[in-house]
Amino acid sequence: MISGQETIIASLLDPGRYPHAAKSVRRIETHISWVLLAGRYAYKIKKAVHPDFLDFTTLEARRHYCMEELRLNKRLAPDLYLEVVPIGGTPENPILGALPAIEYAVKMRRFTARNRLDRLASKGALEAAHIDAIARKIAKFHQEIPPPPVGTRYGLDMPDTMHLAFQELRERLGEEVSDLEQEIALEYRKIEPLVKQRVEAGCVRECHGDLHLGNIALIGGDPVPFDCIEFDPKLRWIDPMNEIAFPFMDLVHSGKEDLAWRFLNAYLEITGDYGGLPLLRYFSSCRATVRGMVDAIRASQAGSGFASCRKHLALASRLLRREKPSLFITHGLPGSGKTTWAVQAAEKQRAIRIRSDVERKRLHGFAPEAKSGSGIDSGIYSGSSTREVYAFLLDKAADLLDAGFSVIVDAAFPQKRQREEFRKLAWDRGLPFSIASMQADYPALKKRISERRNDASEADLCVLERMMEKFEPLAENELEDSST
Repeated sequence: MISGQETIIASLLDPGRYPHAAKSVRRIETHISWVLLAGRYAYKIKKAVHPDFLDFTTLEARRHYCMEELRLNKRLAPDLYLEVVPIGGTPENPILGALPAIEYAVKMRRFTARNRLDRLASKGALEAAHIDAIARKIAKFHQEIPPPPVGTRYGLDMPDTMHLAFQELRERLGEEVSDLEQEIALEYRKIEPLVKQRVEAGCVRECHGDLHLGNIALIGGDPVPFDCIEFDPKLRWIDPMNEIAFPFMDLVHSGKEDLAWRFLNAYLEITGDYGGLPLLRYFSSCRATVRGMVDAIRASQAGSGFASCRKHLALASRLLRREKPSLFITHGLPGSGKTTWAVQAAEKQRAIRIRSDVERKRLHGFAPEAKSGSGIDSGIYSGSSTREVYAFLLDKAADLLDAGFSVIVDAAFPQKRQREEFRKLAWDRGLPFSIASMQADYPALKKRISERRNDASEADLCVLERMMEKFEPLAENELEDSST
């Protein structure tokens, strides 16, 4: 069928065959599809091929997977993915939109390839605002996807995927990949109980499946993910931590490690899925390995070297390493700059940031920026609620430290006893502990609080004055652990 399809493709290179303006038609070819760029639109036609991972050999299969591609990508890129177009007529005289169909195409709106995030990263044009926006979009997407049907067992397939990946790698690189294969297998044995626990808990979702930077484009200032995996449900019905491991890994690989940690923290602040973090090393290492495999296959086909492949494999090994974690807490009045410092420090220290204002709202069922209607020392800000929040922060910090992640707890910590609980947490584990104490004069605090918009903190000037009454400065022994 490929020969007949090639005739269709050659015929569709004529701009006159399109029902809209097109000065010329450009063809892009991959191993499983052709994309025809005609005027403002792109038409993606699937090849009648049957590699190990898919089967597009029948017309009905190609129609089905075109419909799946449209359905899946409409979730994140509704303005890009327009419709599935039947192609009638004959291979020599194909007619778009005609029936009976001899082929099908996914019609998409074109965008500028130079605005893909991988291109922006390579030019140094990828900004923190872009990262925050994509984190918000993916977090919301994951929260809105329904859980899998009862009885499905998706989410347990990564070891099989890695077995196939290492078979491909061994054919090209021999036994030099054996150590990495063993490292990844060992990591999976460590996390396997949590993987299964999250599958049983229904954490798996029908995700994008292939969320690397090259599959996200900045369109009108908005990052838009496209090109979801349509051909194999096992590759998209995955743990969300597996999904975000891909852009995390890709940012690290692009030399943007600070933005990788910014992305991770922005995503976690919205979803609260700190319990999935012990899976991040494994999934990000697997993502790097699979990209290395793809690099190796392309290098073999082009007759070039394996430098890019080995770079990904070296990253896969590094992503599995555990460094000695540290615990940081903040200390300061509302408006003193705690969160600004914590966001920047999390990027530099490669740490997980937990913010009390956000977790307090989450514990009581409020969105981060929602108003709770609580008064001073009442409602979600009562003494009992505050104790609950700090106990929660302590438990989360303990779990993350034990999983090998450095932690920044972004909270006021107005009382010495609160700070001592966290100091003890770190000392009991033999880990470094630091207090970042934020200082600002009263006029500056008032100005910053009055200028806040769309923030999780509900502190106003009355709260500021109330906190100033009971705020305990750092004791002499705490000053040794603090920076201001």
